[in-house]
Amino acid sequence: MAKPPPTLVKPTLDKDLDKIAYAEAAAQQVWRGALPVGIGLVFLILATLFASFYVSNQPGAIVIIAAAAVGAYMAMNIGANDVTNNVGAAVGARAISMPVALMLAAVFEIAGALIAGGDVIDTISEGILDPDIVSHPQVFSLAMMAALLASSLWLNFATWTNSPVSTTHSIVGAVMGAGIAAAGLSSVNWSVMASITASWMLSPLLGGAIAALILYFIKDFIVYRPDKIVAAQRWLPVLIAVMAGAFTSYLTMKGIGQVFDVGMTTAMLSGLGVGLLTWIGSVPLIRRQSEGLENRNQSLRKLFRLPLVFSAALLSFAHGANDVANAIGPLAAIVQATRAETVGTVVAAPTWVTIIGALGISAGLLLFGPKLIRLVGSQITKLNPMRAFSVALSAAVTVIIASWFGLPVSSTHIAVGAVFGVGFFREWYTRNSKRRIAYMRMKADHWQIEDTRDRNPDELRRRYLVRRSHFMTIVGAWIITVPASAALAAFLYWAMYLLFL
Repeated sequence: MAKPPPTLVKPTLDKDLDKIAYAEAAAQQVWRGALPVGIGLVFLILATLFASFYVSNQPGAIVIIAAAAVGAYMAMNIGANDVTNNVGAAVGARAISMPVALMLAAVFEIAGALIAGGDVIDTISEGILDPDIVSHPQVFSLAMMAALLASSLWLNFATWTNSPVSTTHSIVGAVMGAGIAAAGLSSVNWSVMASITASWMLSPLLGGAIAALILYFIKDFIVYRPDKIVAAQRWLPVLIAVMAGAFTSYLTMKGIGQVFDVGMTTAMLSGLGVGLLTWIGSVPLIRRQSEGLENRNQSLRKLFRLPLVFSAALLSFAHGANDVANAIGPLAAIVQATRAETVGTVVAAPTWVTIIGALGISAGLLLFGPKLIRLVGSQITKLNPMRAFSVALSAAVTVIIASWFGLPVSSTHIAVGAVFGVGFFREWYTRNSKRRIAYMRMKADHWQIEDTRDRNPDELRRRYLVRRSHFMTIVGAWIITVPASAALAAFLYWAMYLLFL
């Protein structure tokens, strides 16, 4: 009788080794999640030390250092939640990879904040509070501290729940809530609040409508044409010129306008000049890029990719120049109120304050930004370079139109509204465009138009190009941003008042 083959493994030992391997894998997963938080804490400590180096021997140093830590925390949350809108479309369209997008946005955010973002800061957050009513420096500093902390916590919660919200509305609501807690309802400029409230509805609708119109133009004049390459050679330079002109006007108002007094006419003329020069230079460039390309949509995606990368960089620069004030504005106000013992409406932000804001935004983006970048870029609706280009161009054009009429708008609401606008437009265009139907019939003689009238409603919902769950979640977060941050700021103010005054 043959002997059984020898056992070459140790079952008990193998089971133990498997348990150890599973434990190591679980520990690595936990460590990967904890690492960004740890690095963020290190940044906050370094920001605190950096601030103490400048103010340690000055009056009110403890208050300023504490405010600097909270301001750095606010800047990180802005980077994690708000900057994602600048590069989300480009990443979703696969024009650039996630690491490249993060580094690109971080560099241009810092450049925008340091070059054009910190010279003059409206410390009362768009005129929300009346400095004549909230005139006591200690009360004012405490209110600004509560506002900074409340808006930071709200943004942190919104990022954790995958909700891209407006950082401007968050800080505005927090300043309002802290002001009411400190000095009553009369301390709030309600006319300014009314215009900001109107912008909640206007920003996403205007951004979505403009993005849909741009995509409609691209589809009708380039995509669904017999010769796509010839159509792209004719119209893509025009679109690039419009983008360059729009961004020039945008940056002139939101970037250079922070340093010099620039009127709307000057901004528009500068945009027109740059747009014309860009069109002249783009015509031969597009012709060279399109040589040898096949007559298909994949070729068009290659032609739209480079303009999309430039738009992501320019949006990040403009965002750094404009929205860094949400983090350092209240901090600069606390510095002035503590040093000069006065409350002013406009102050010059110290350089070290601007540096903390700029580095904080980029740190938050690098550590926590990918989560919302994926949401905006790919989970709301599917984007390609043409759709992402429509989103980016819409963001710049919408800001210019709003500035022309003097309306406060949110860059977050515009960008996310544009993504939704592109998705909803695609749903309508797919079913109703006569040009698309004619094009598809030309491409396939036996192609038949699908009749969806008798289809199961559940099946139709599954075929939507926009995820309704994200739409409802994001809109709900937008609606409660101001009241939530206001209530939290009022609570924090009273807690601080009882502890420190």
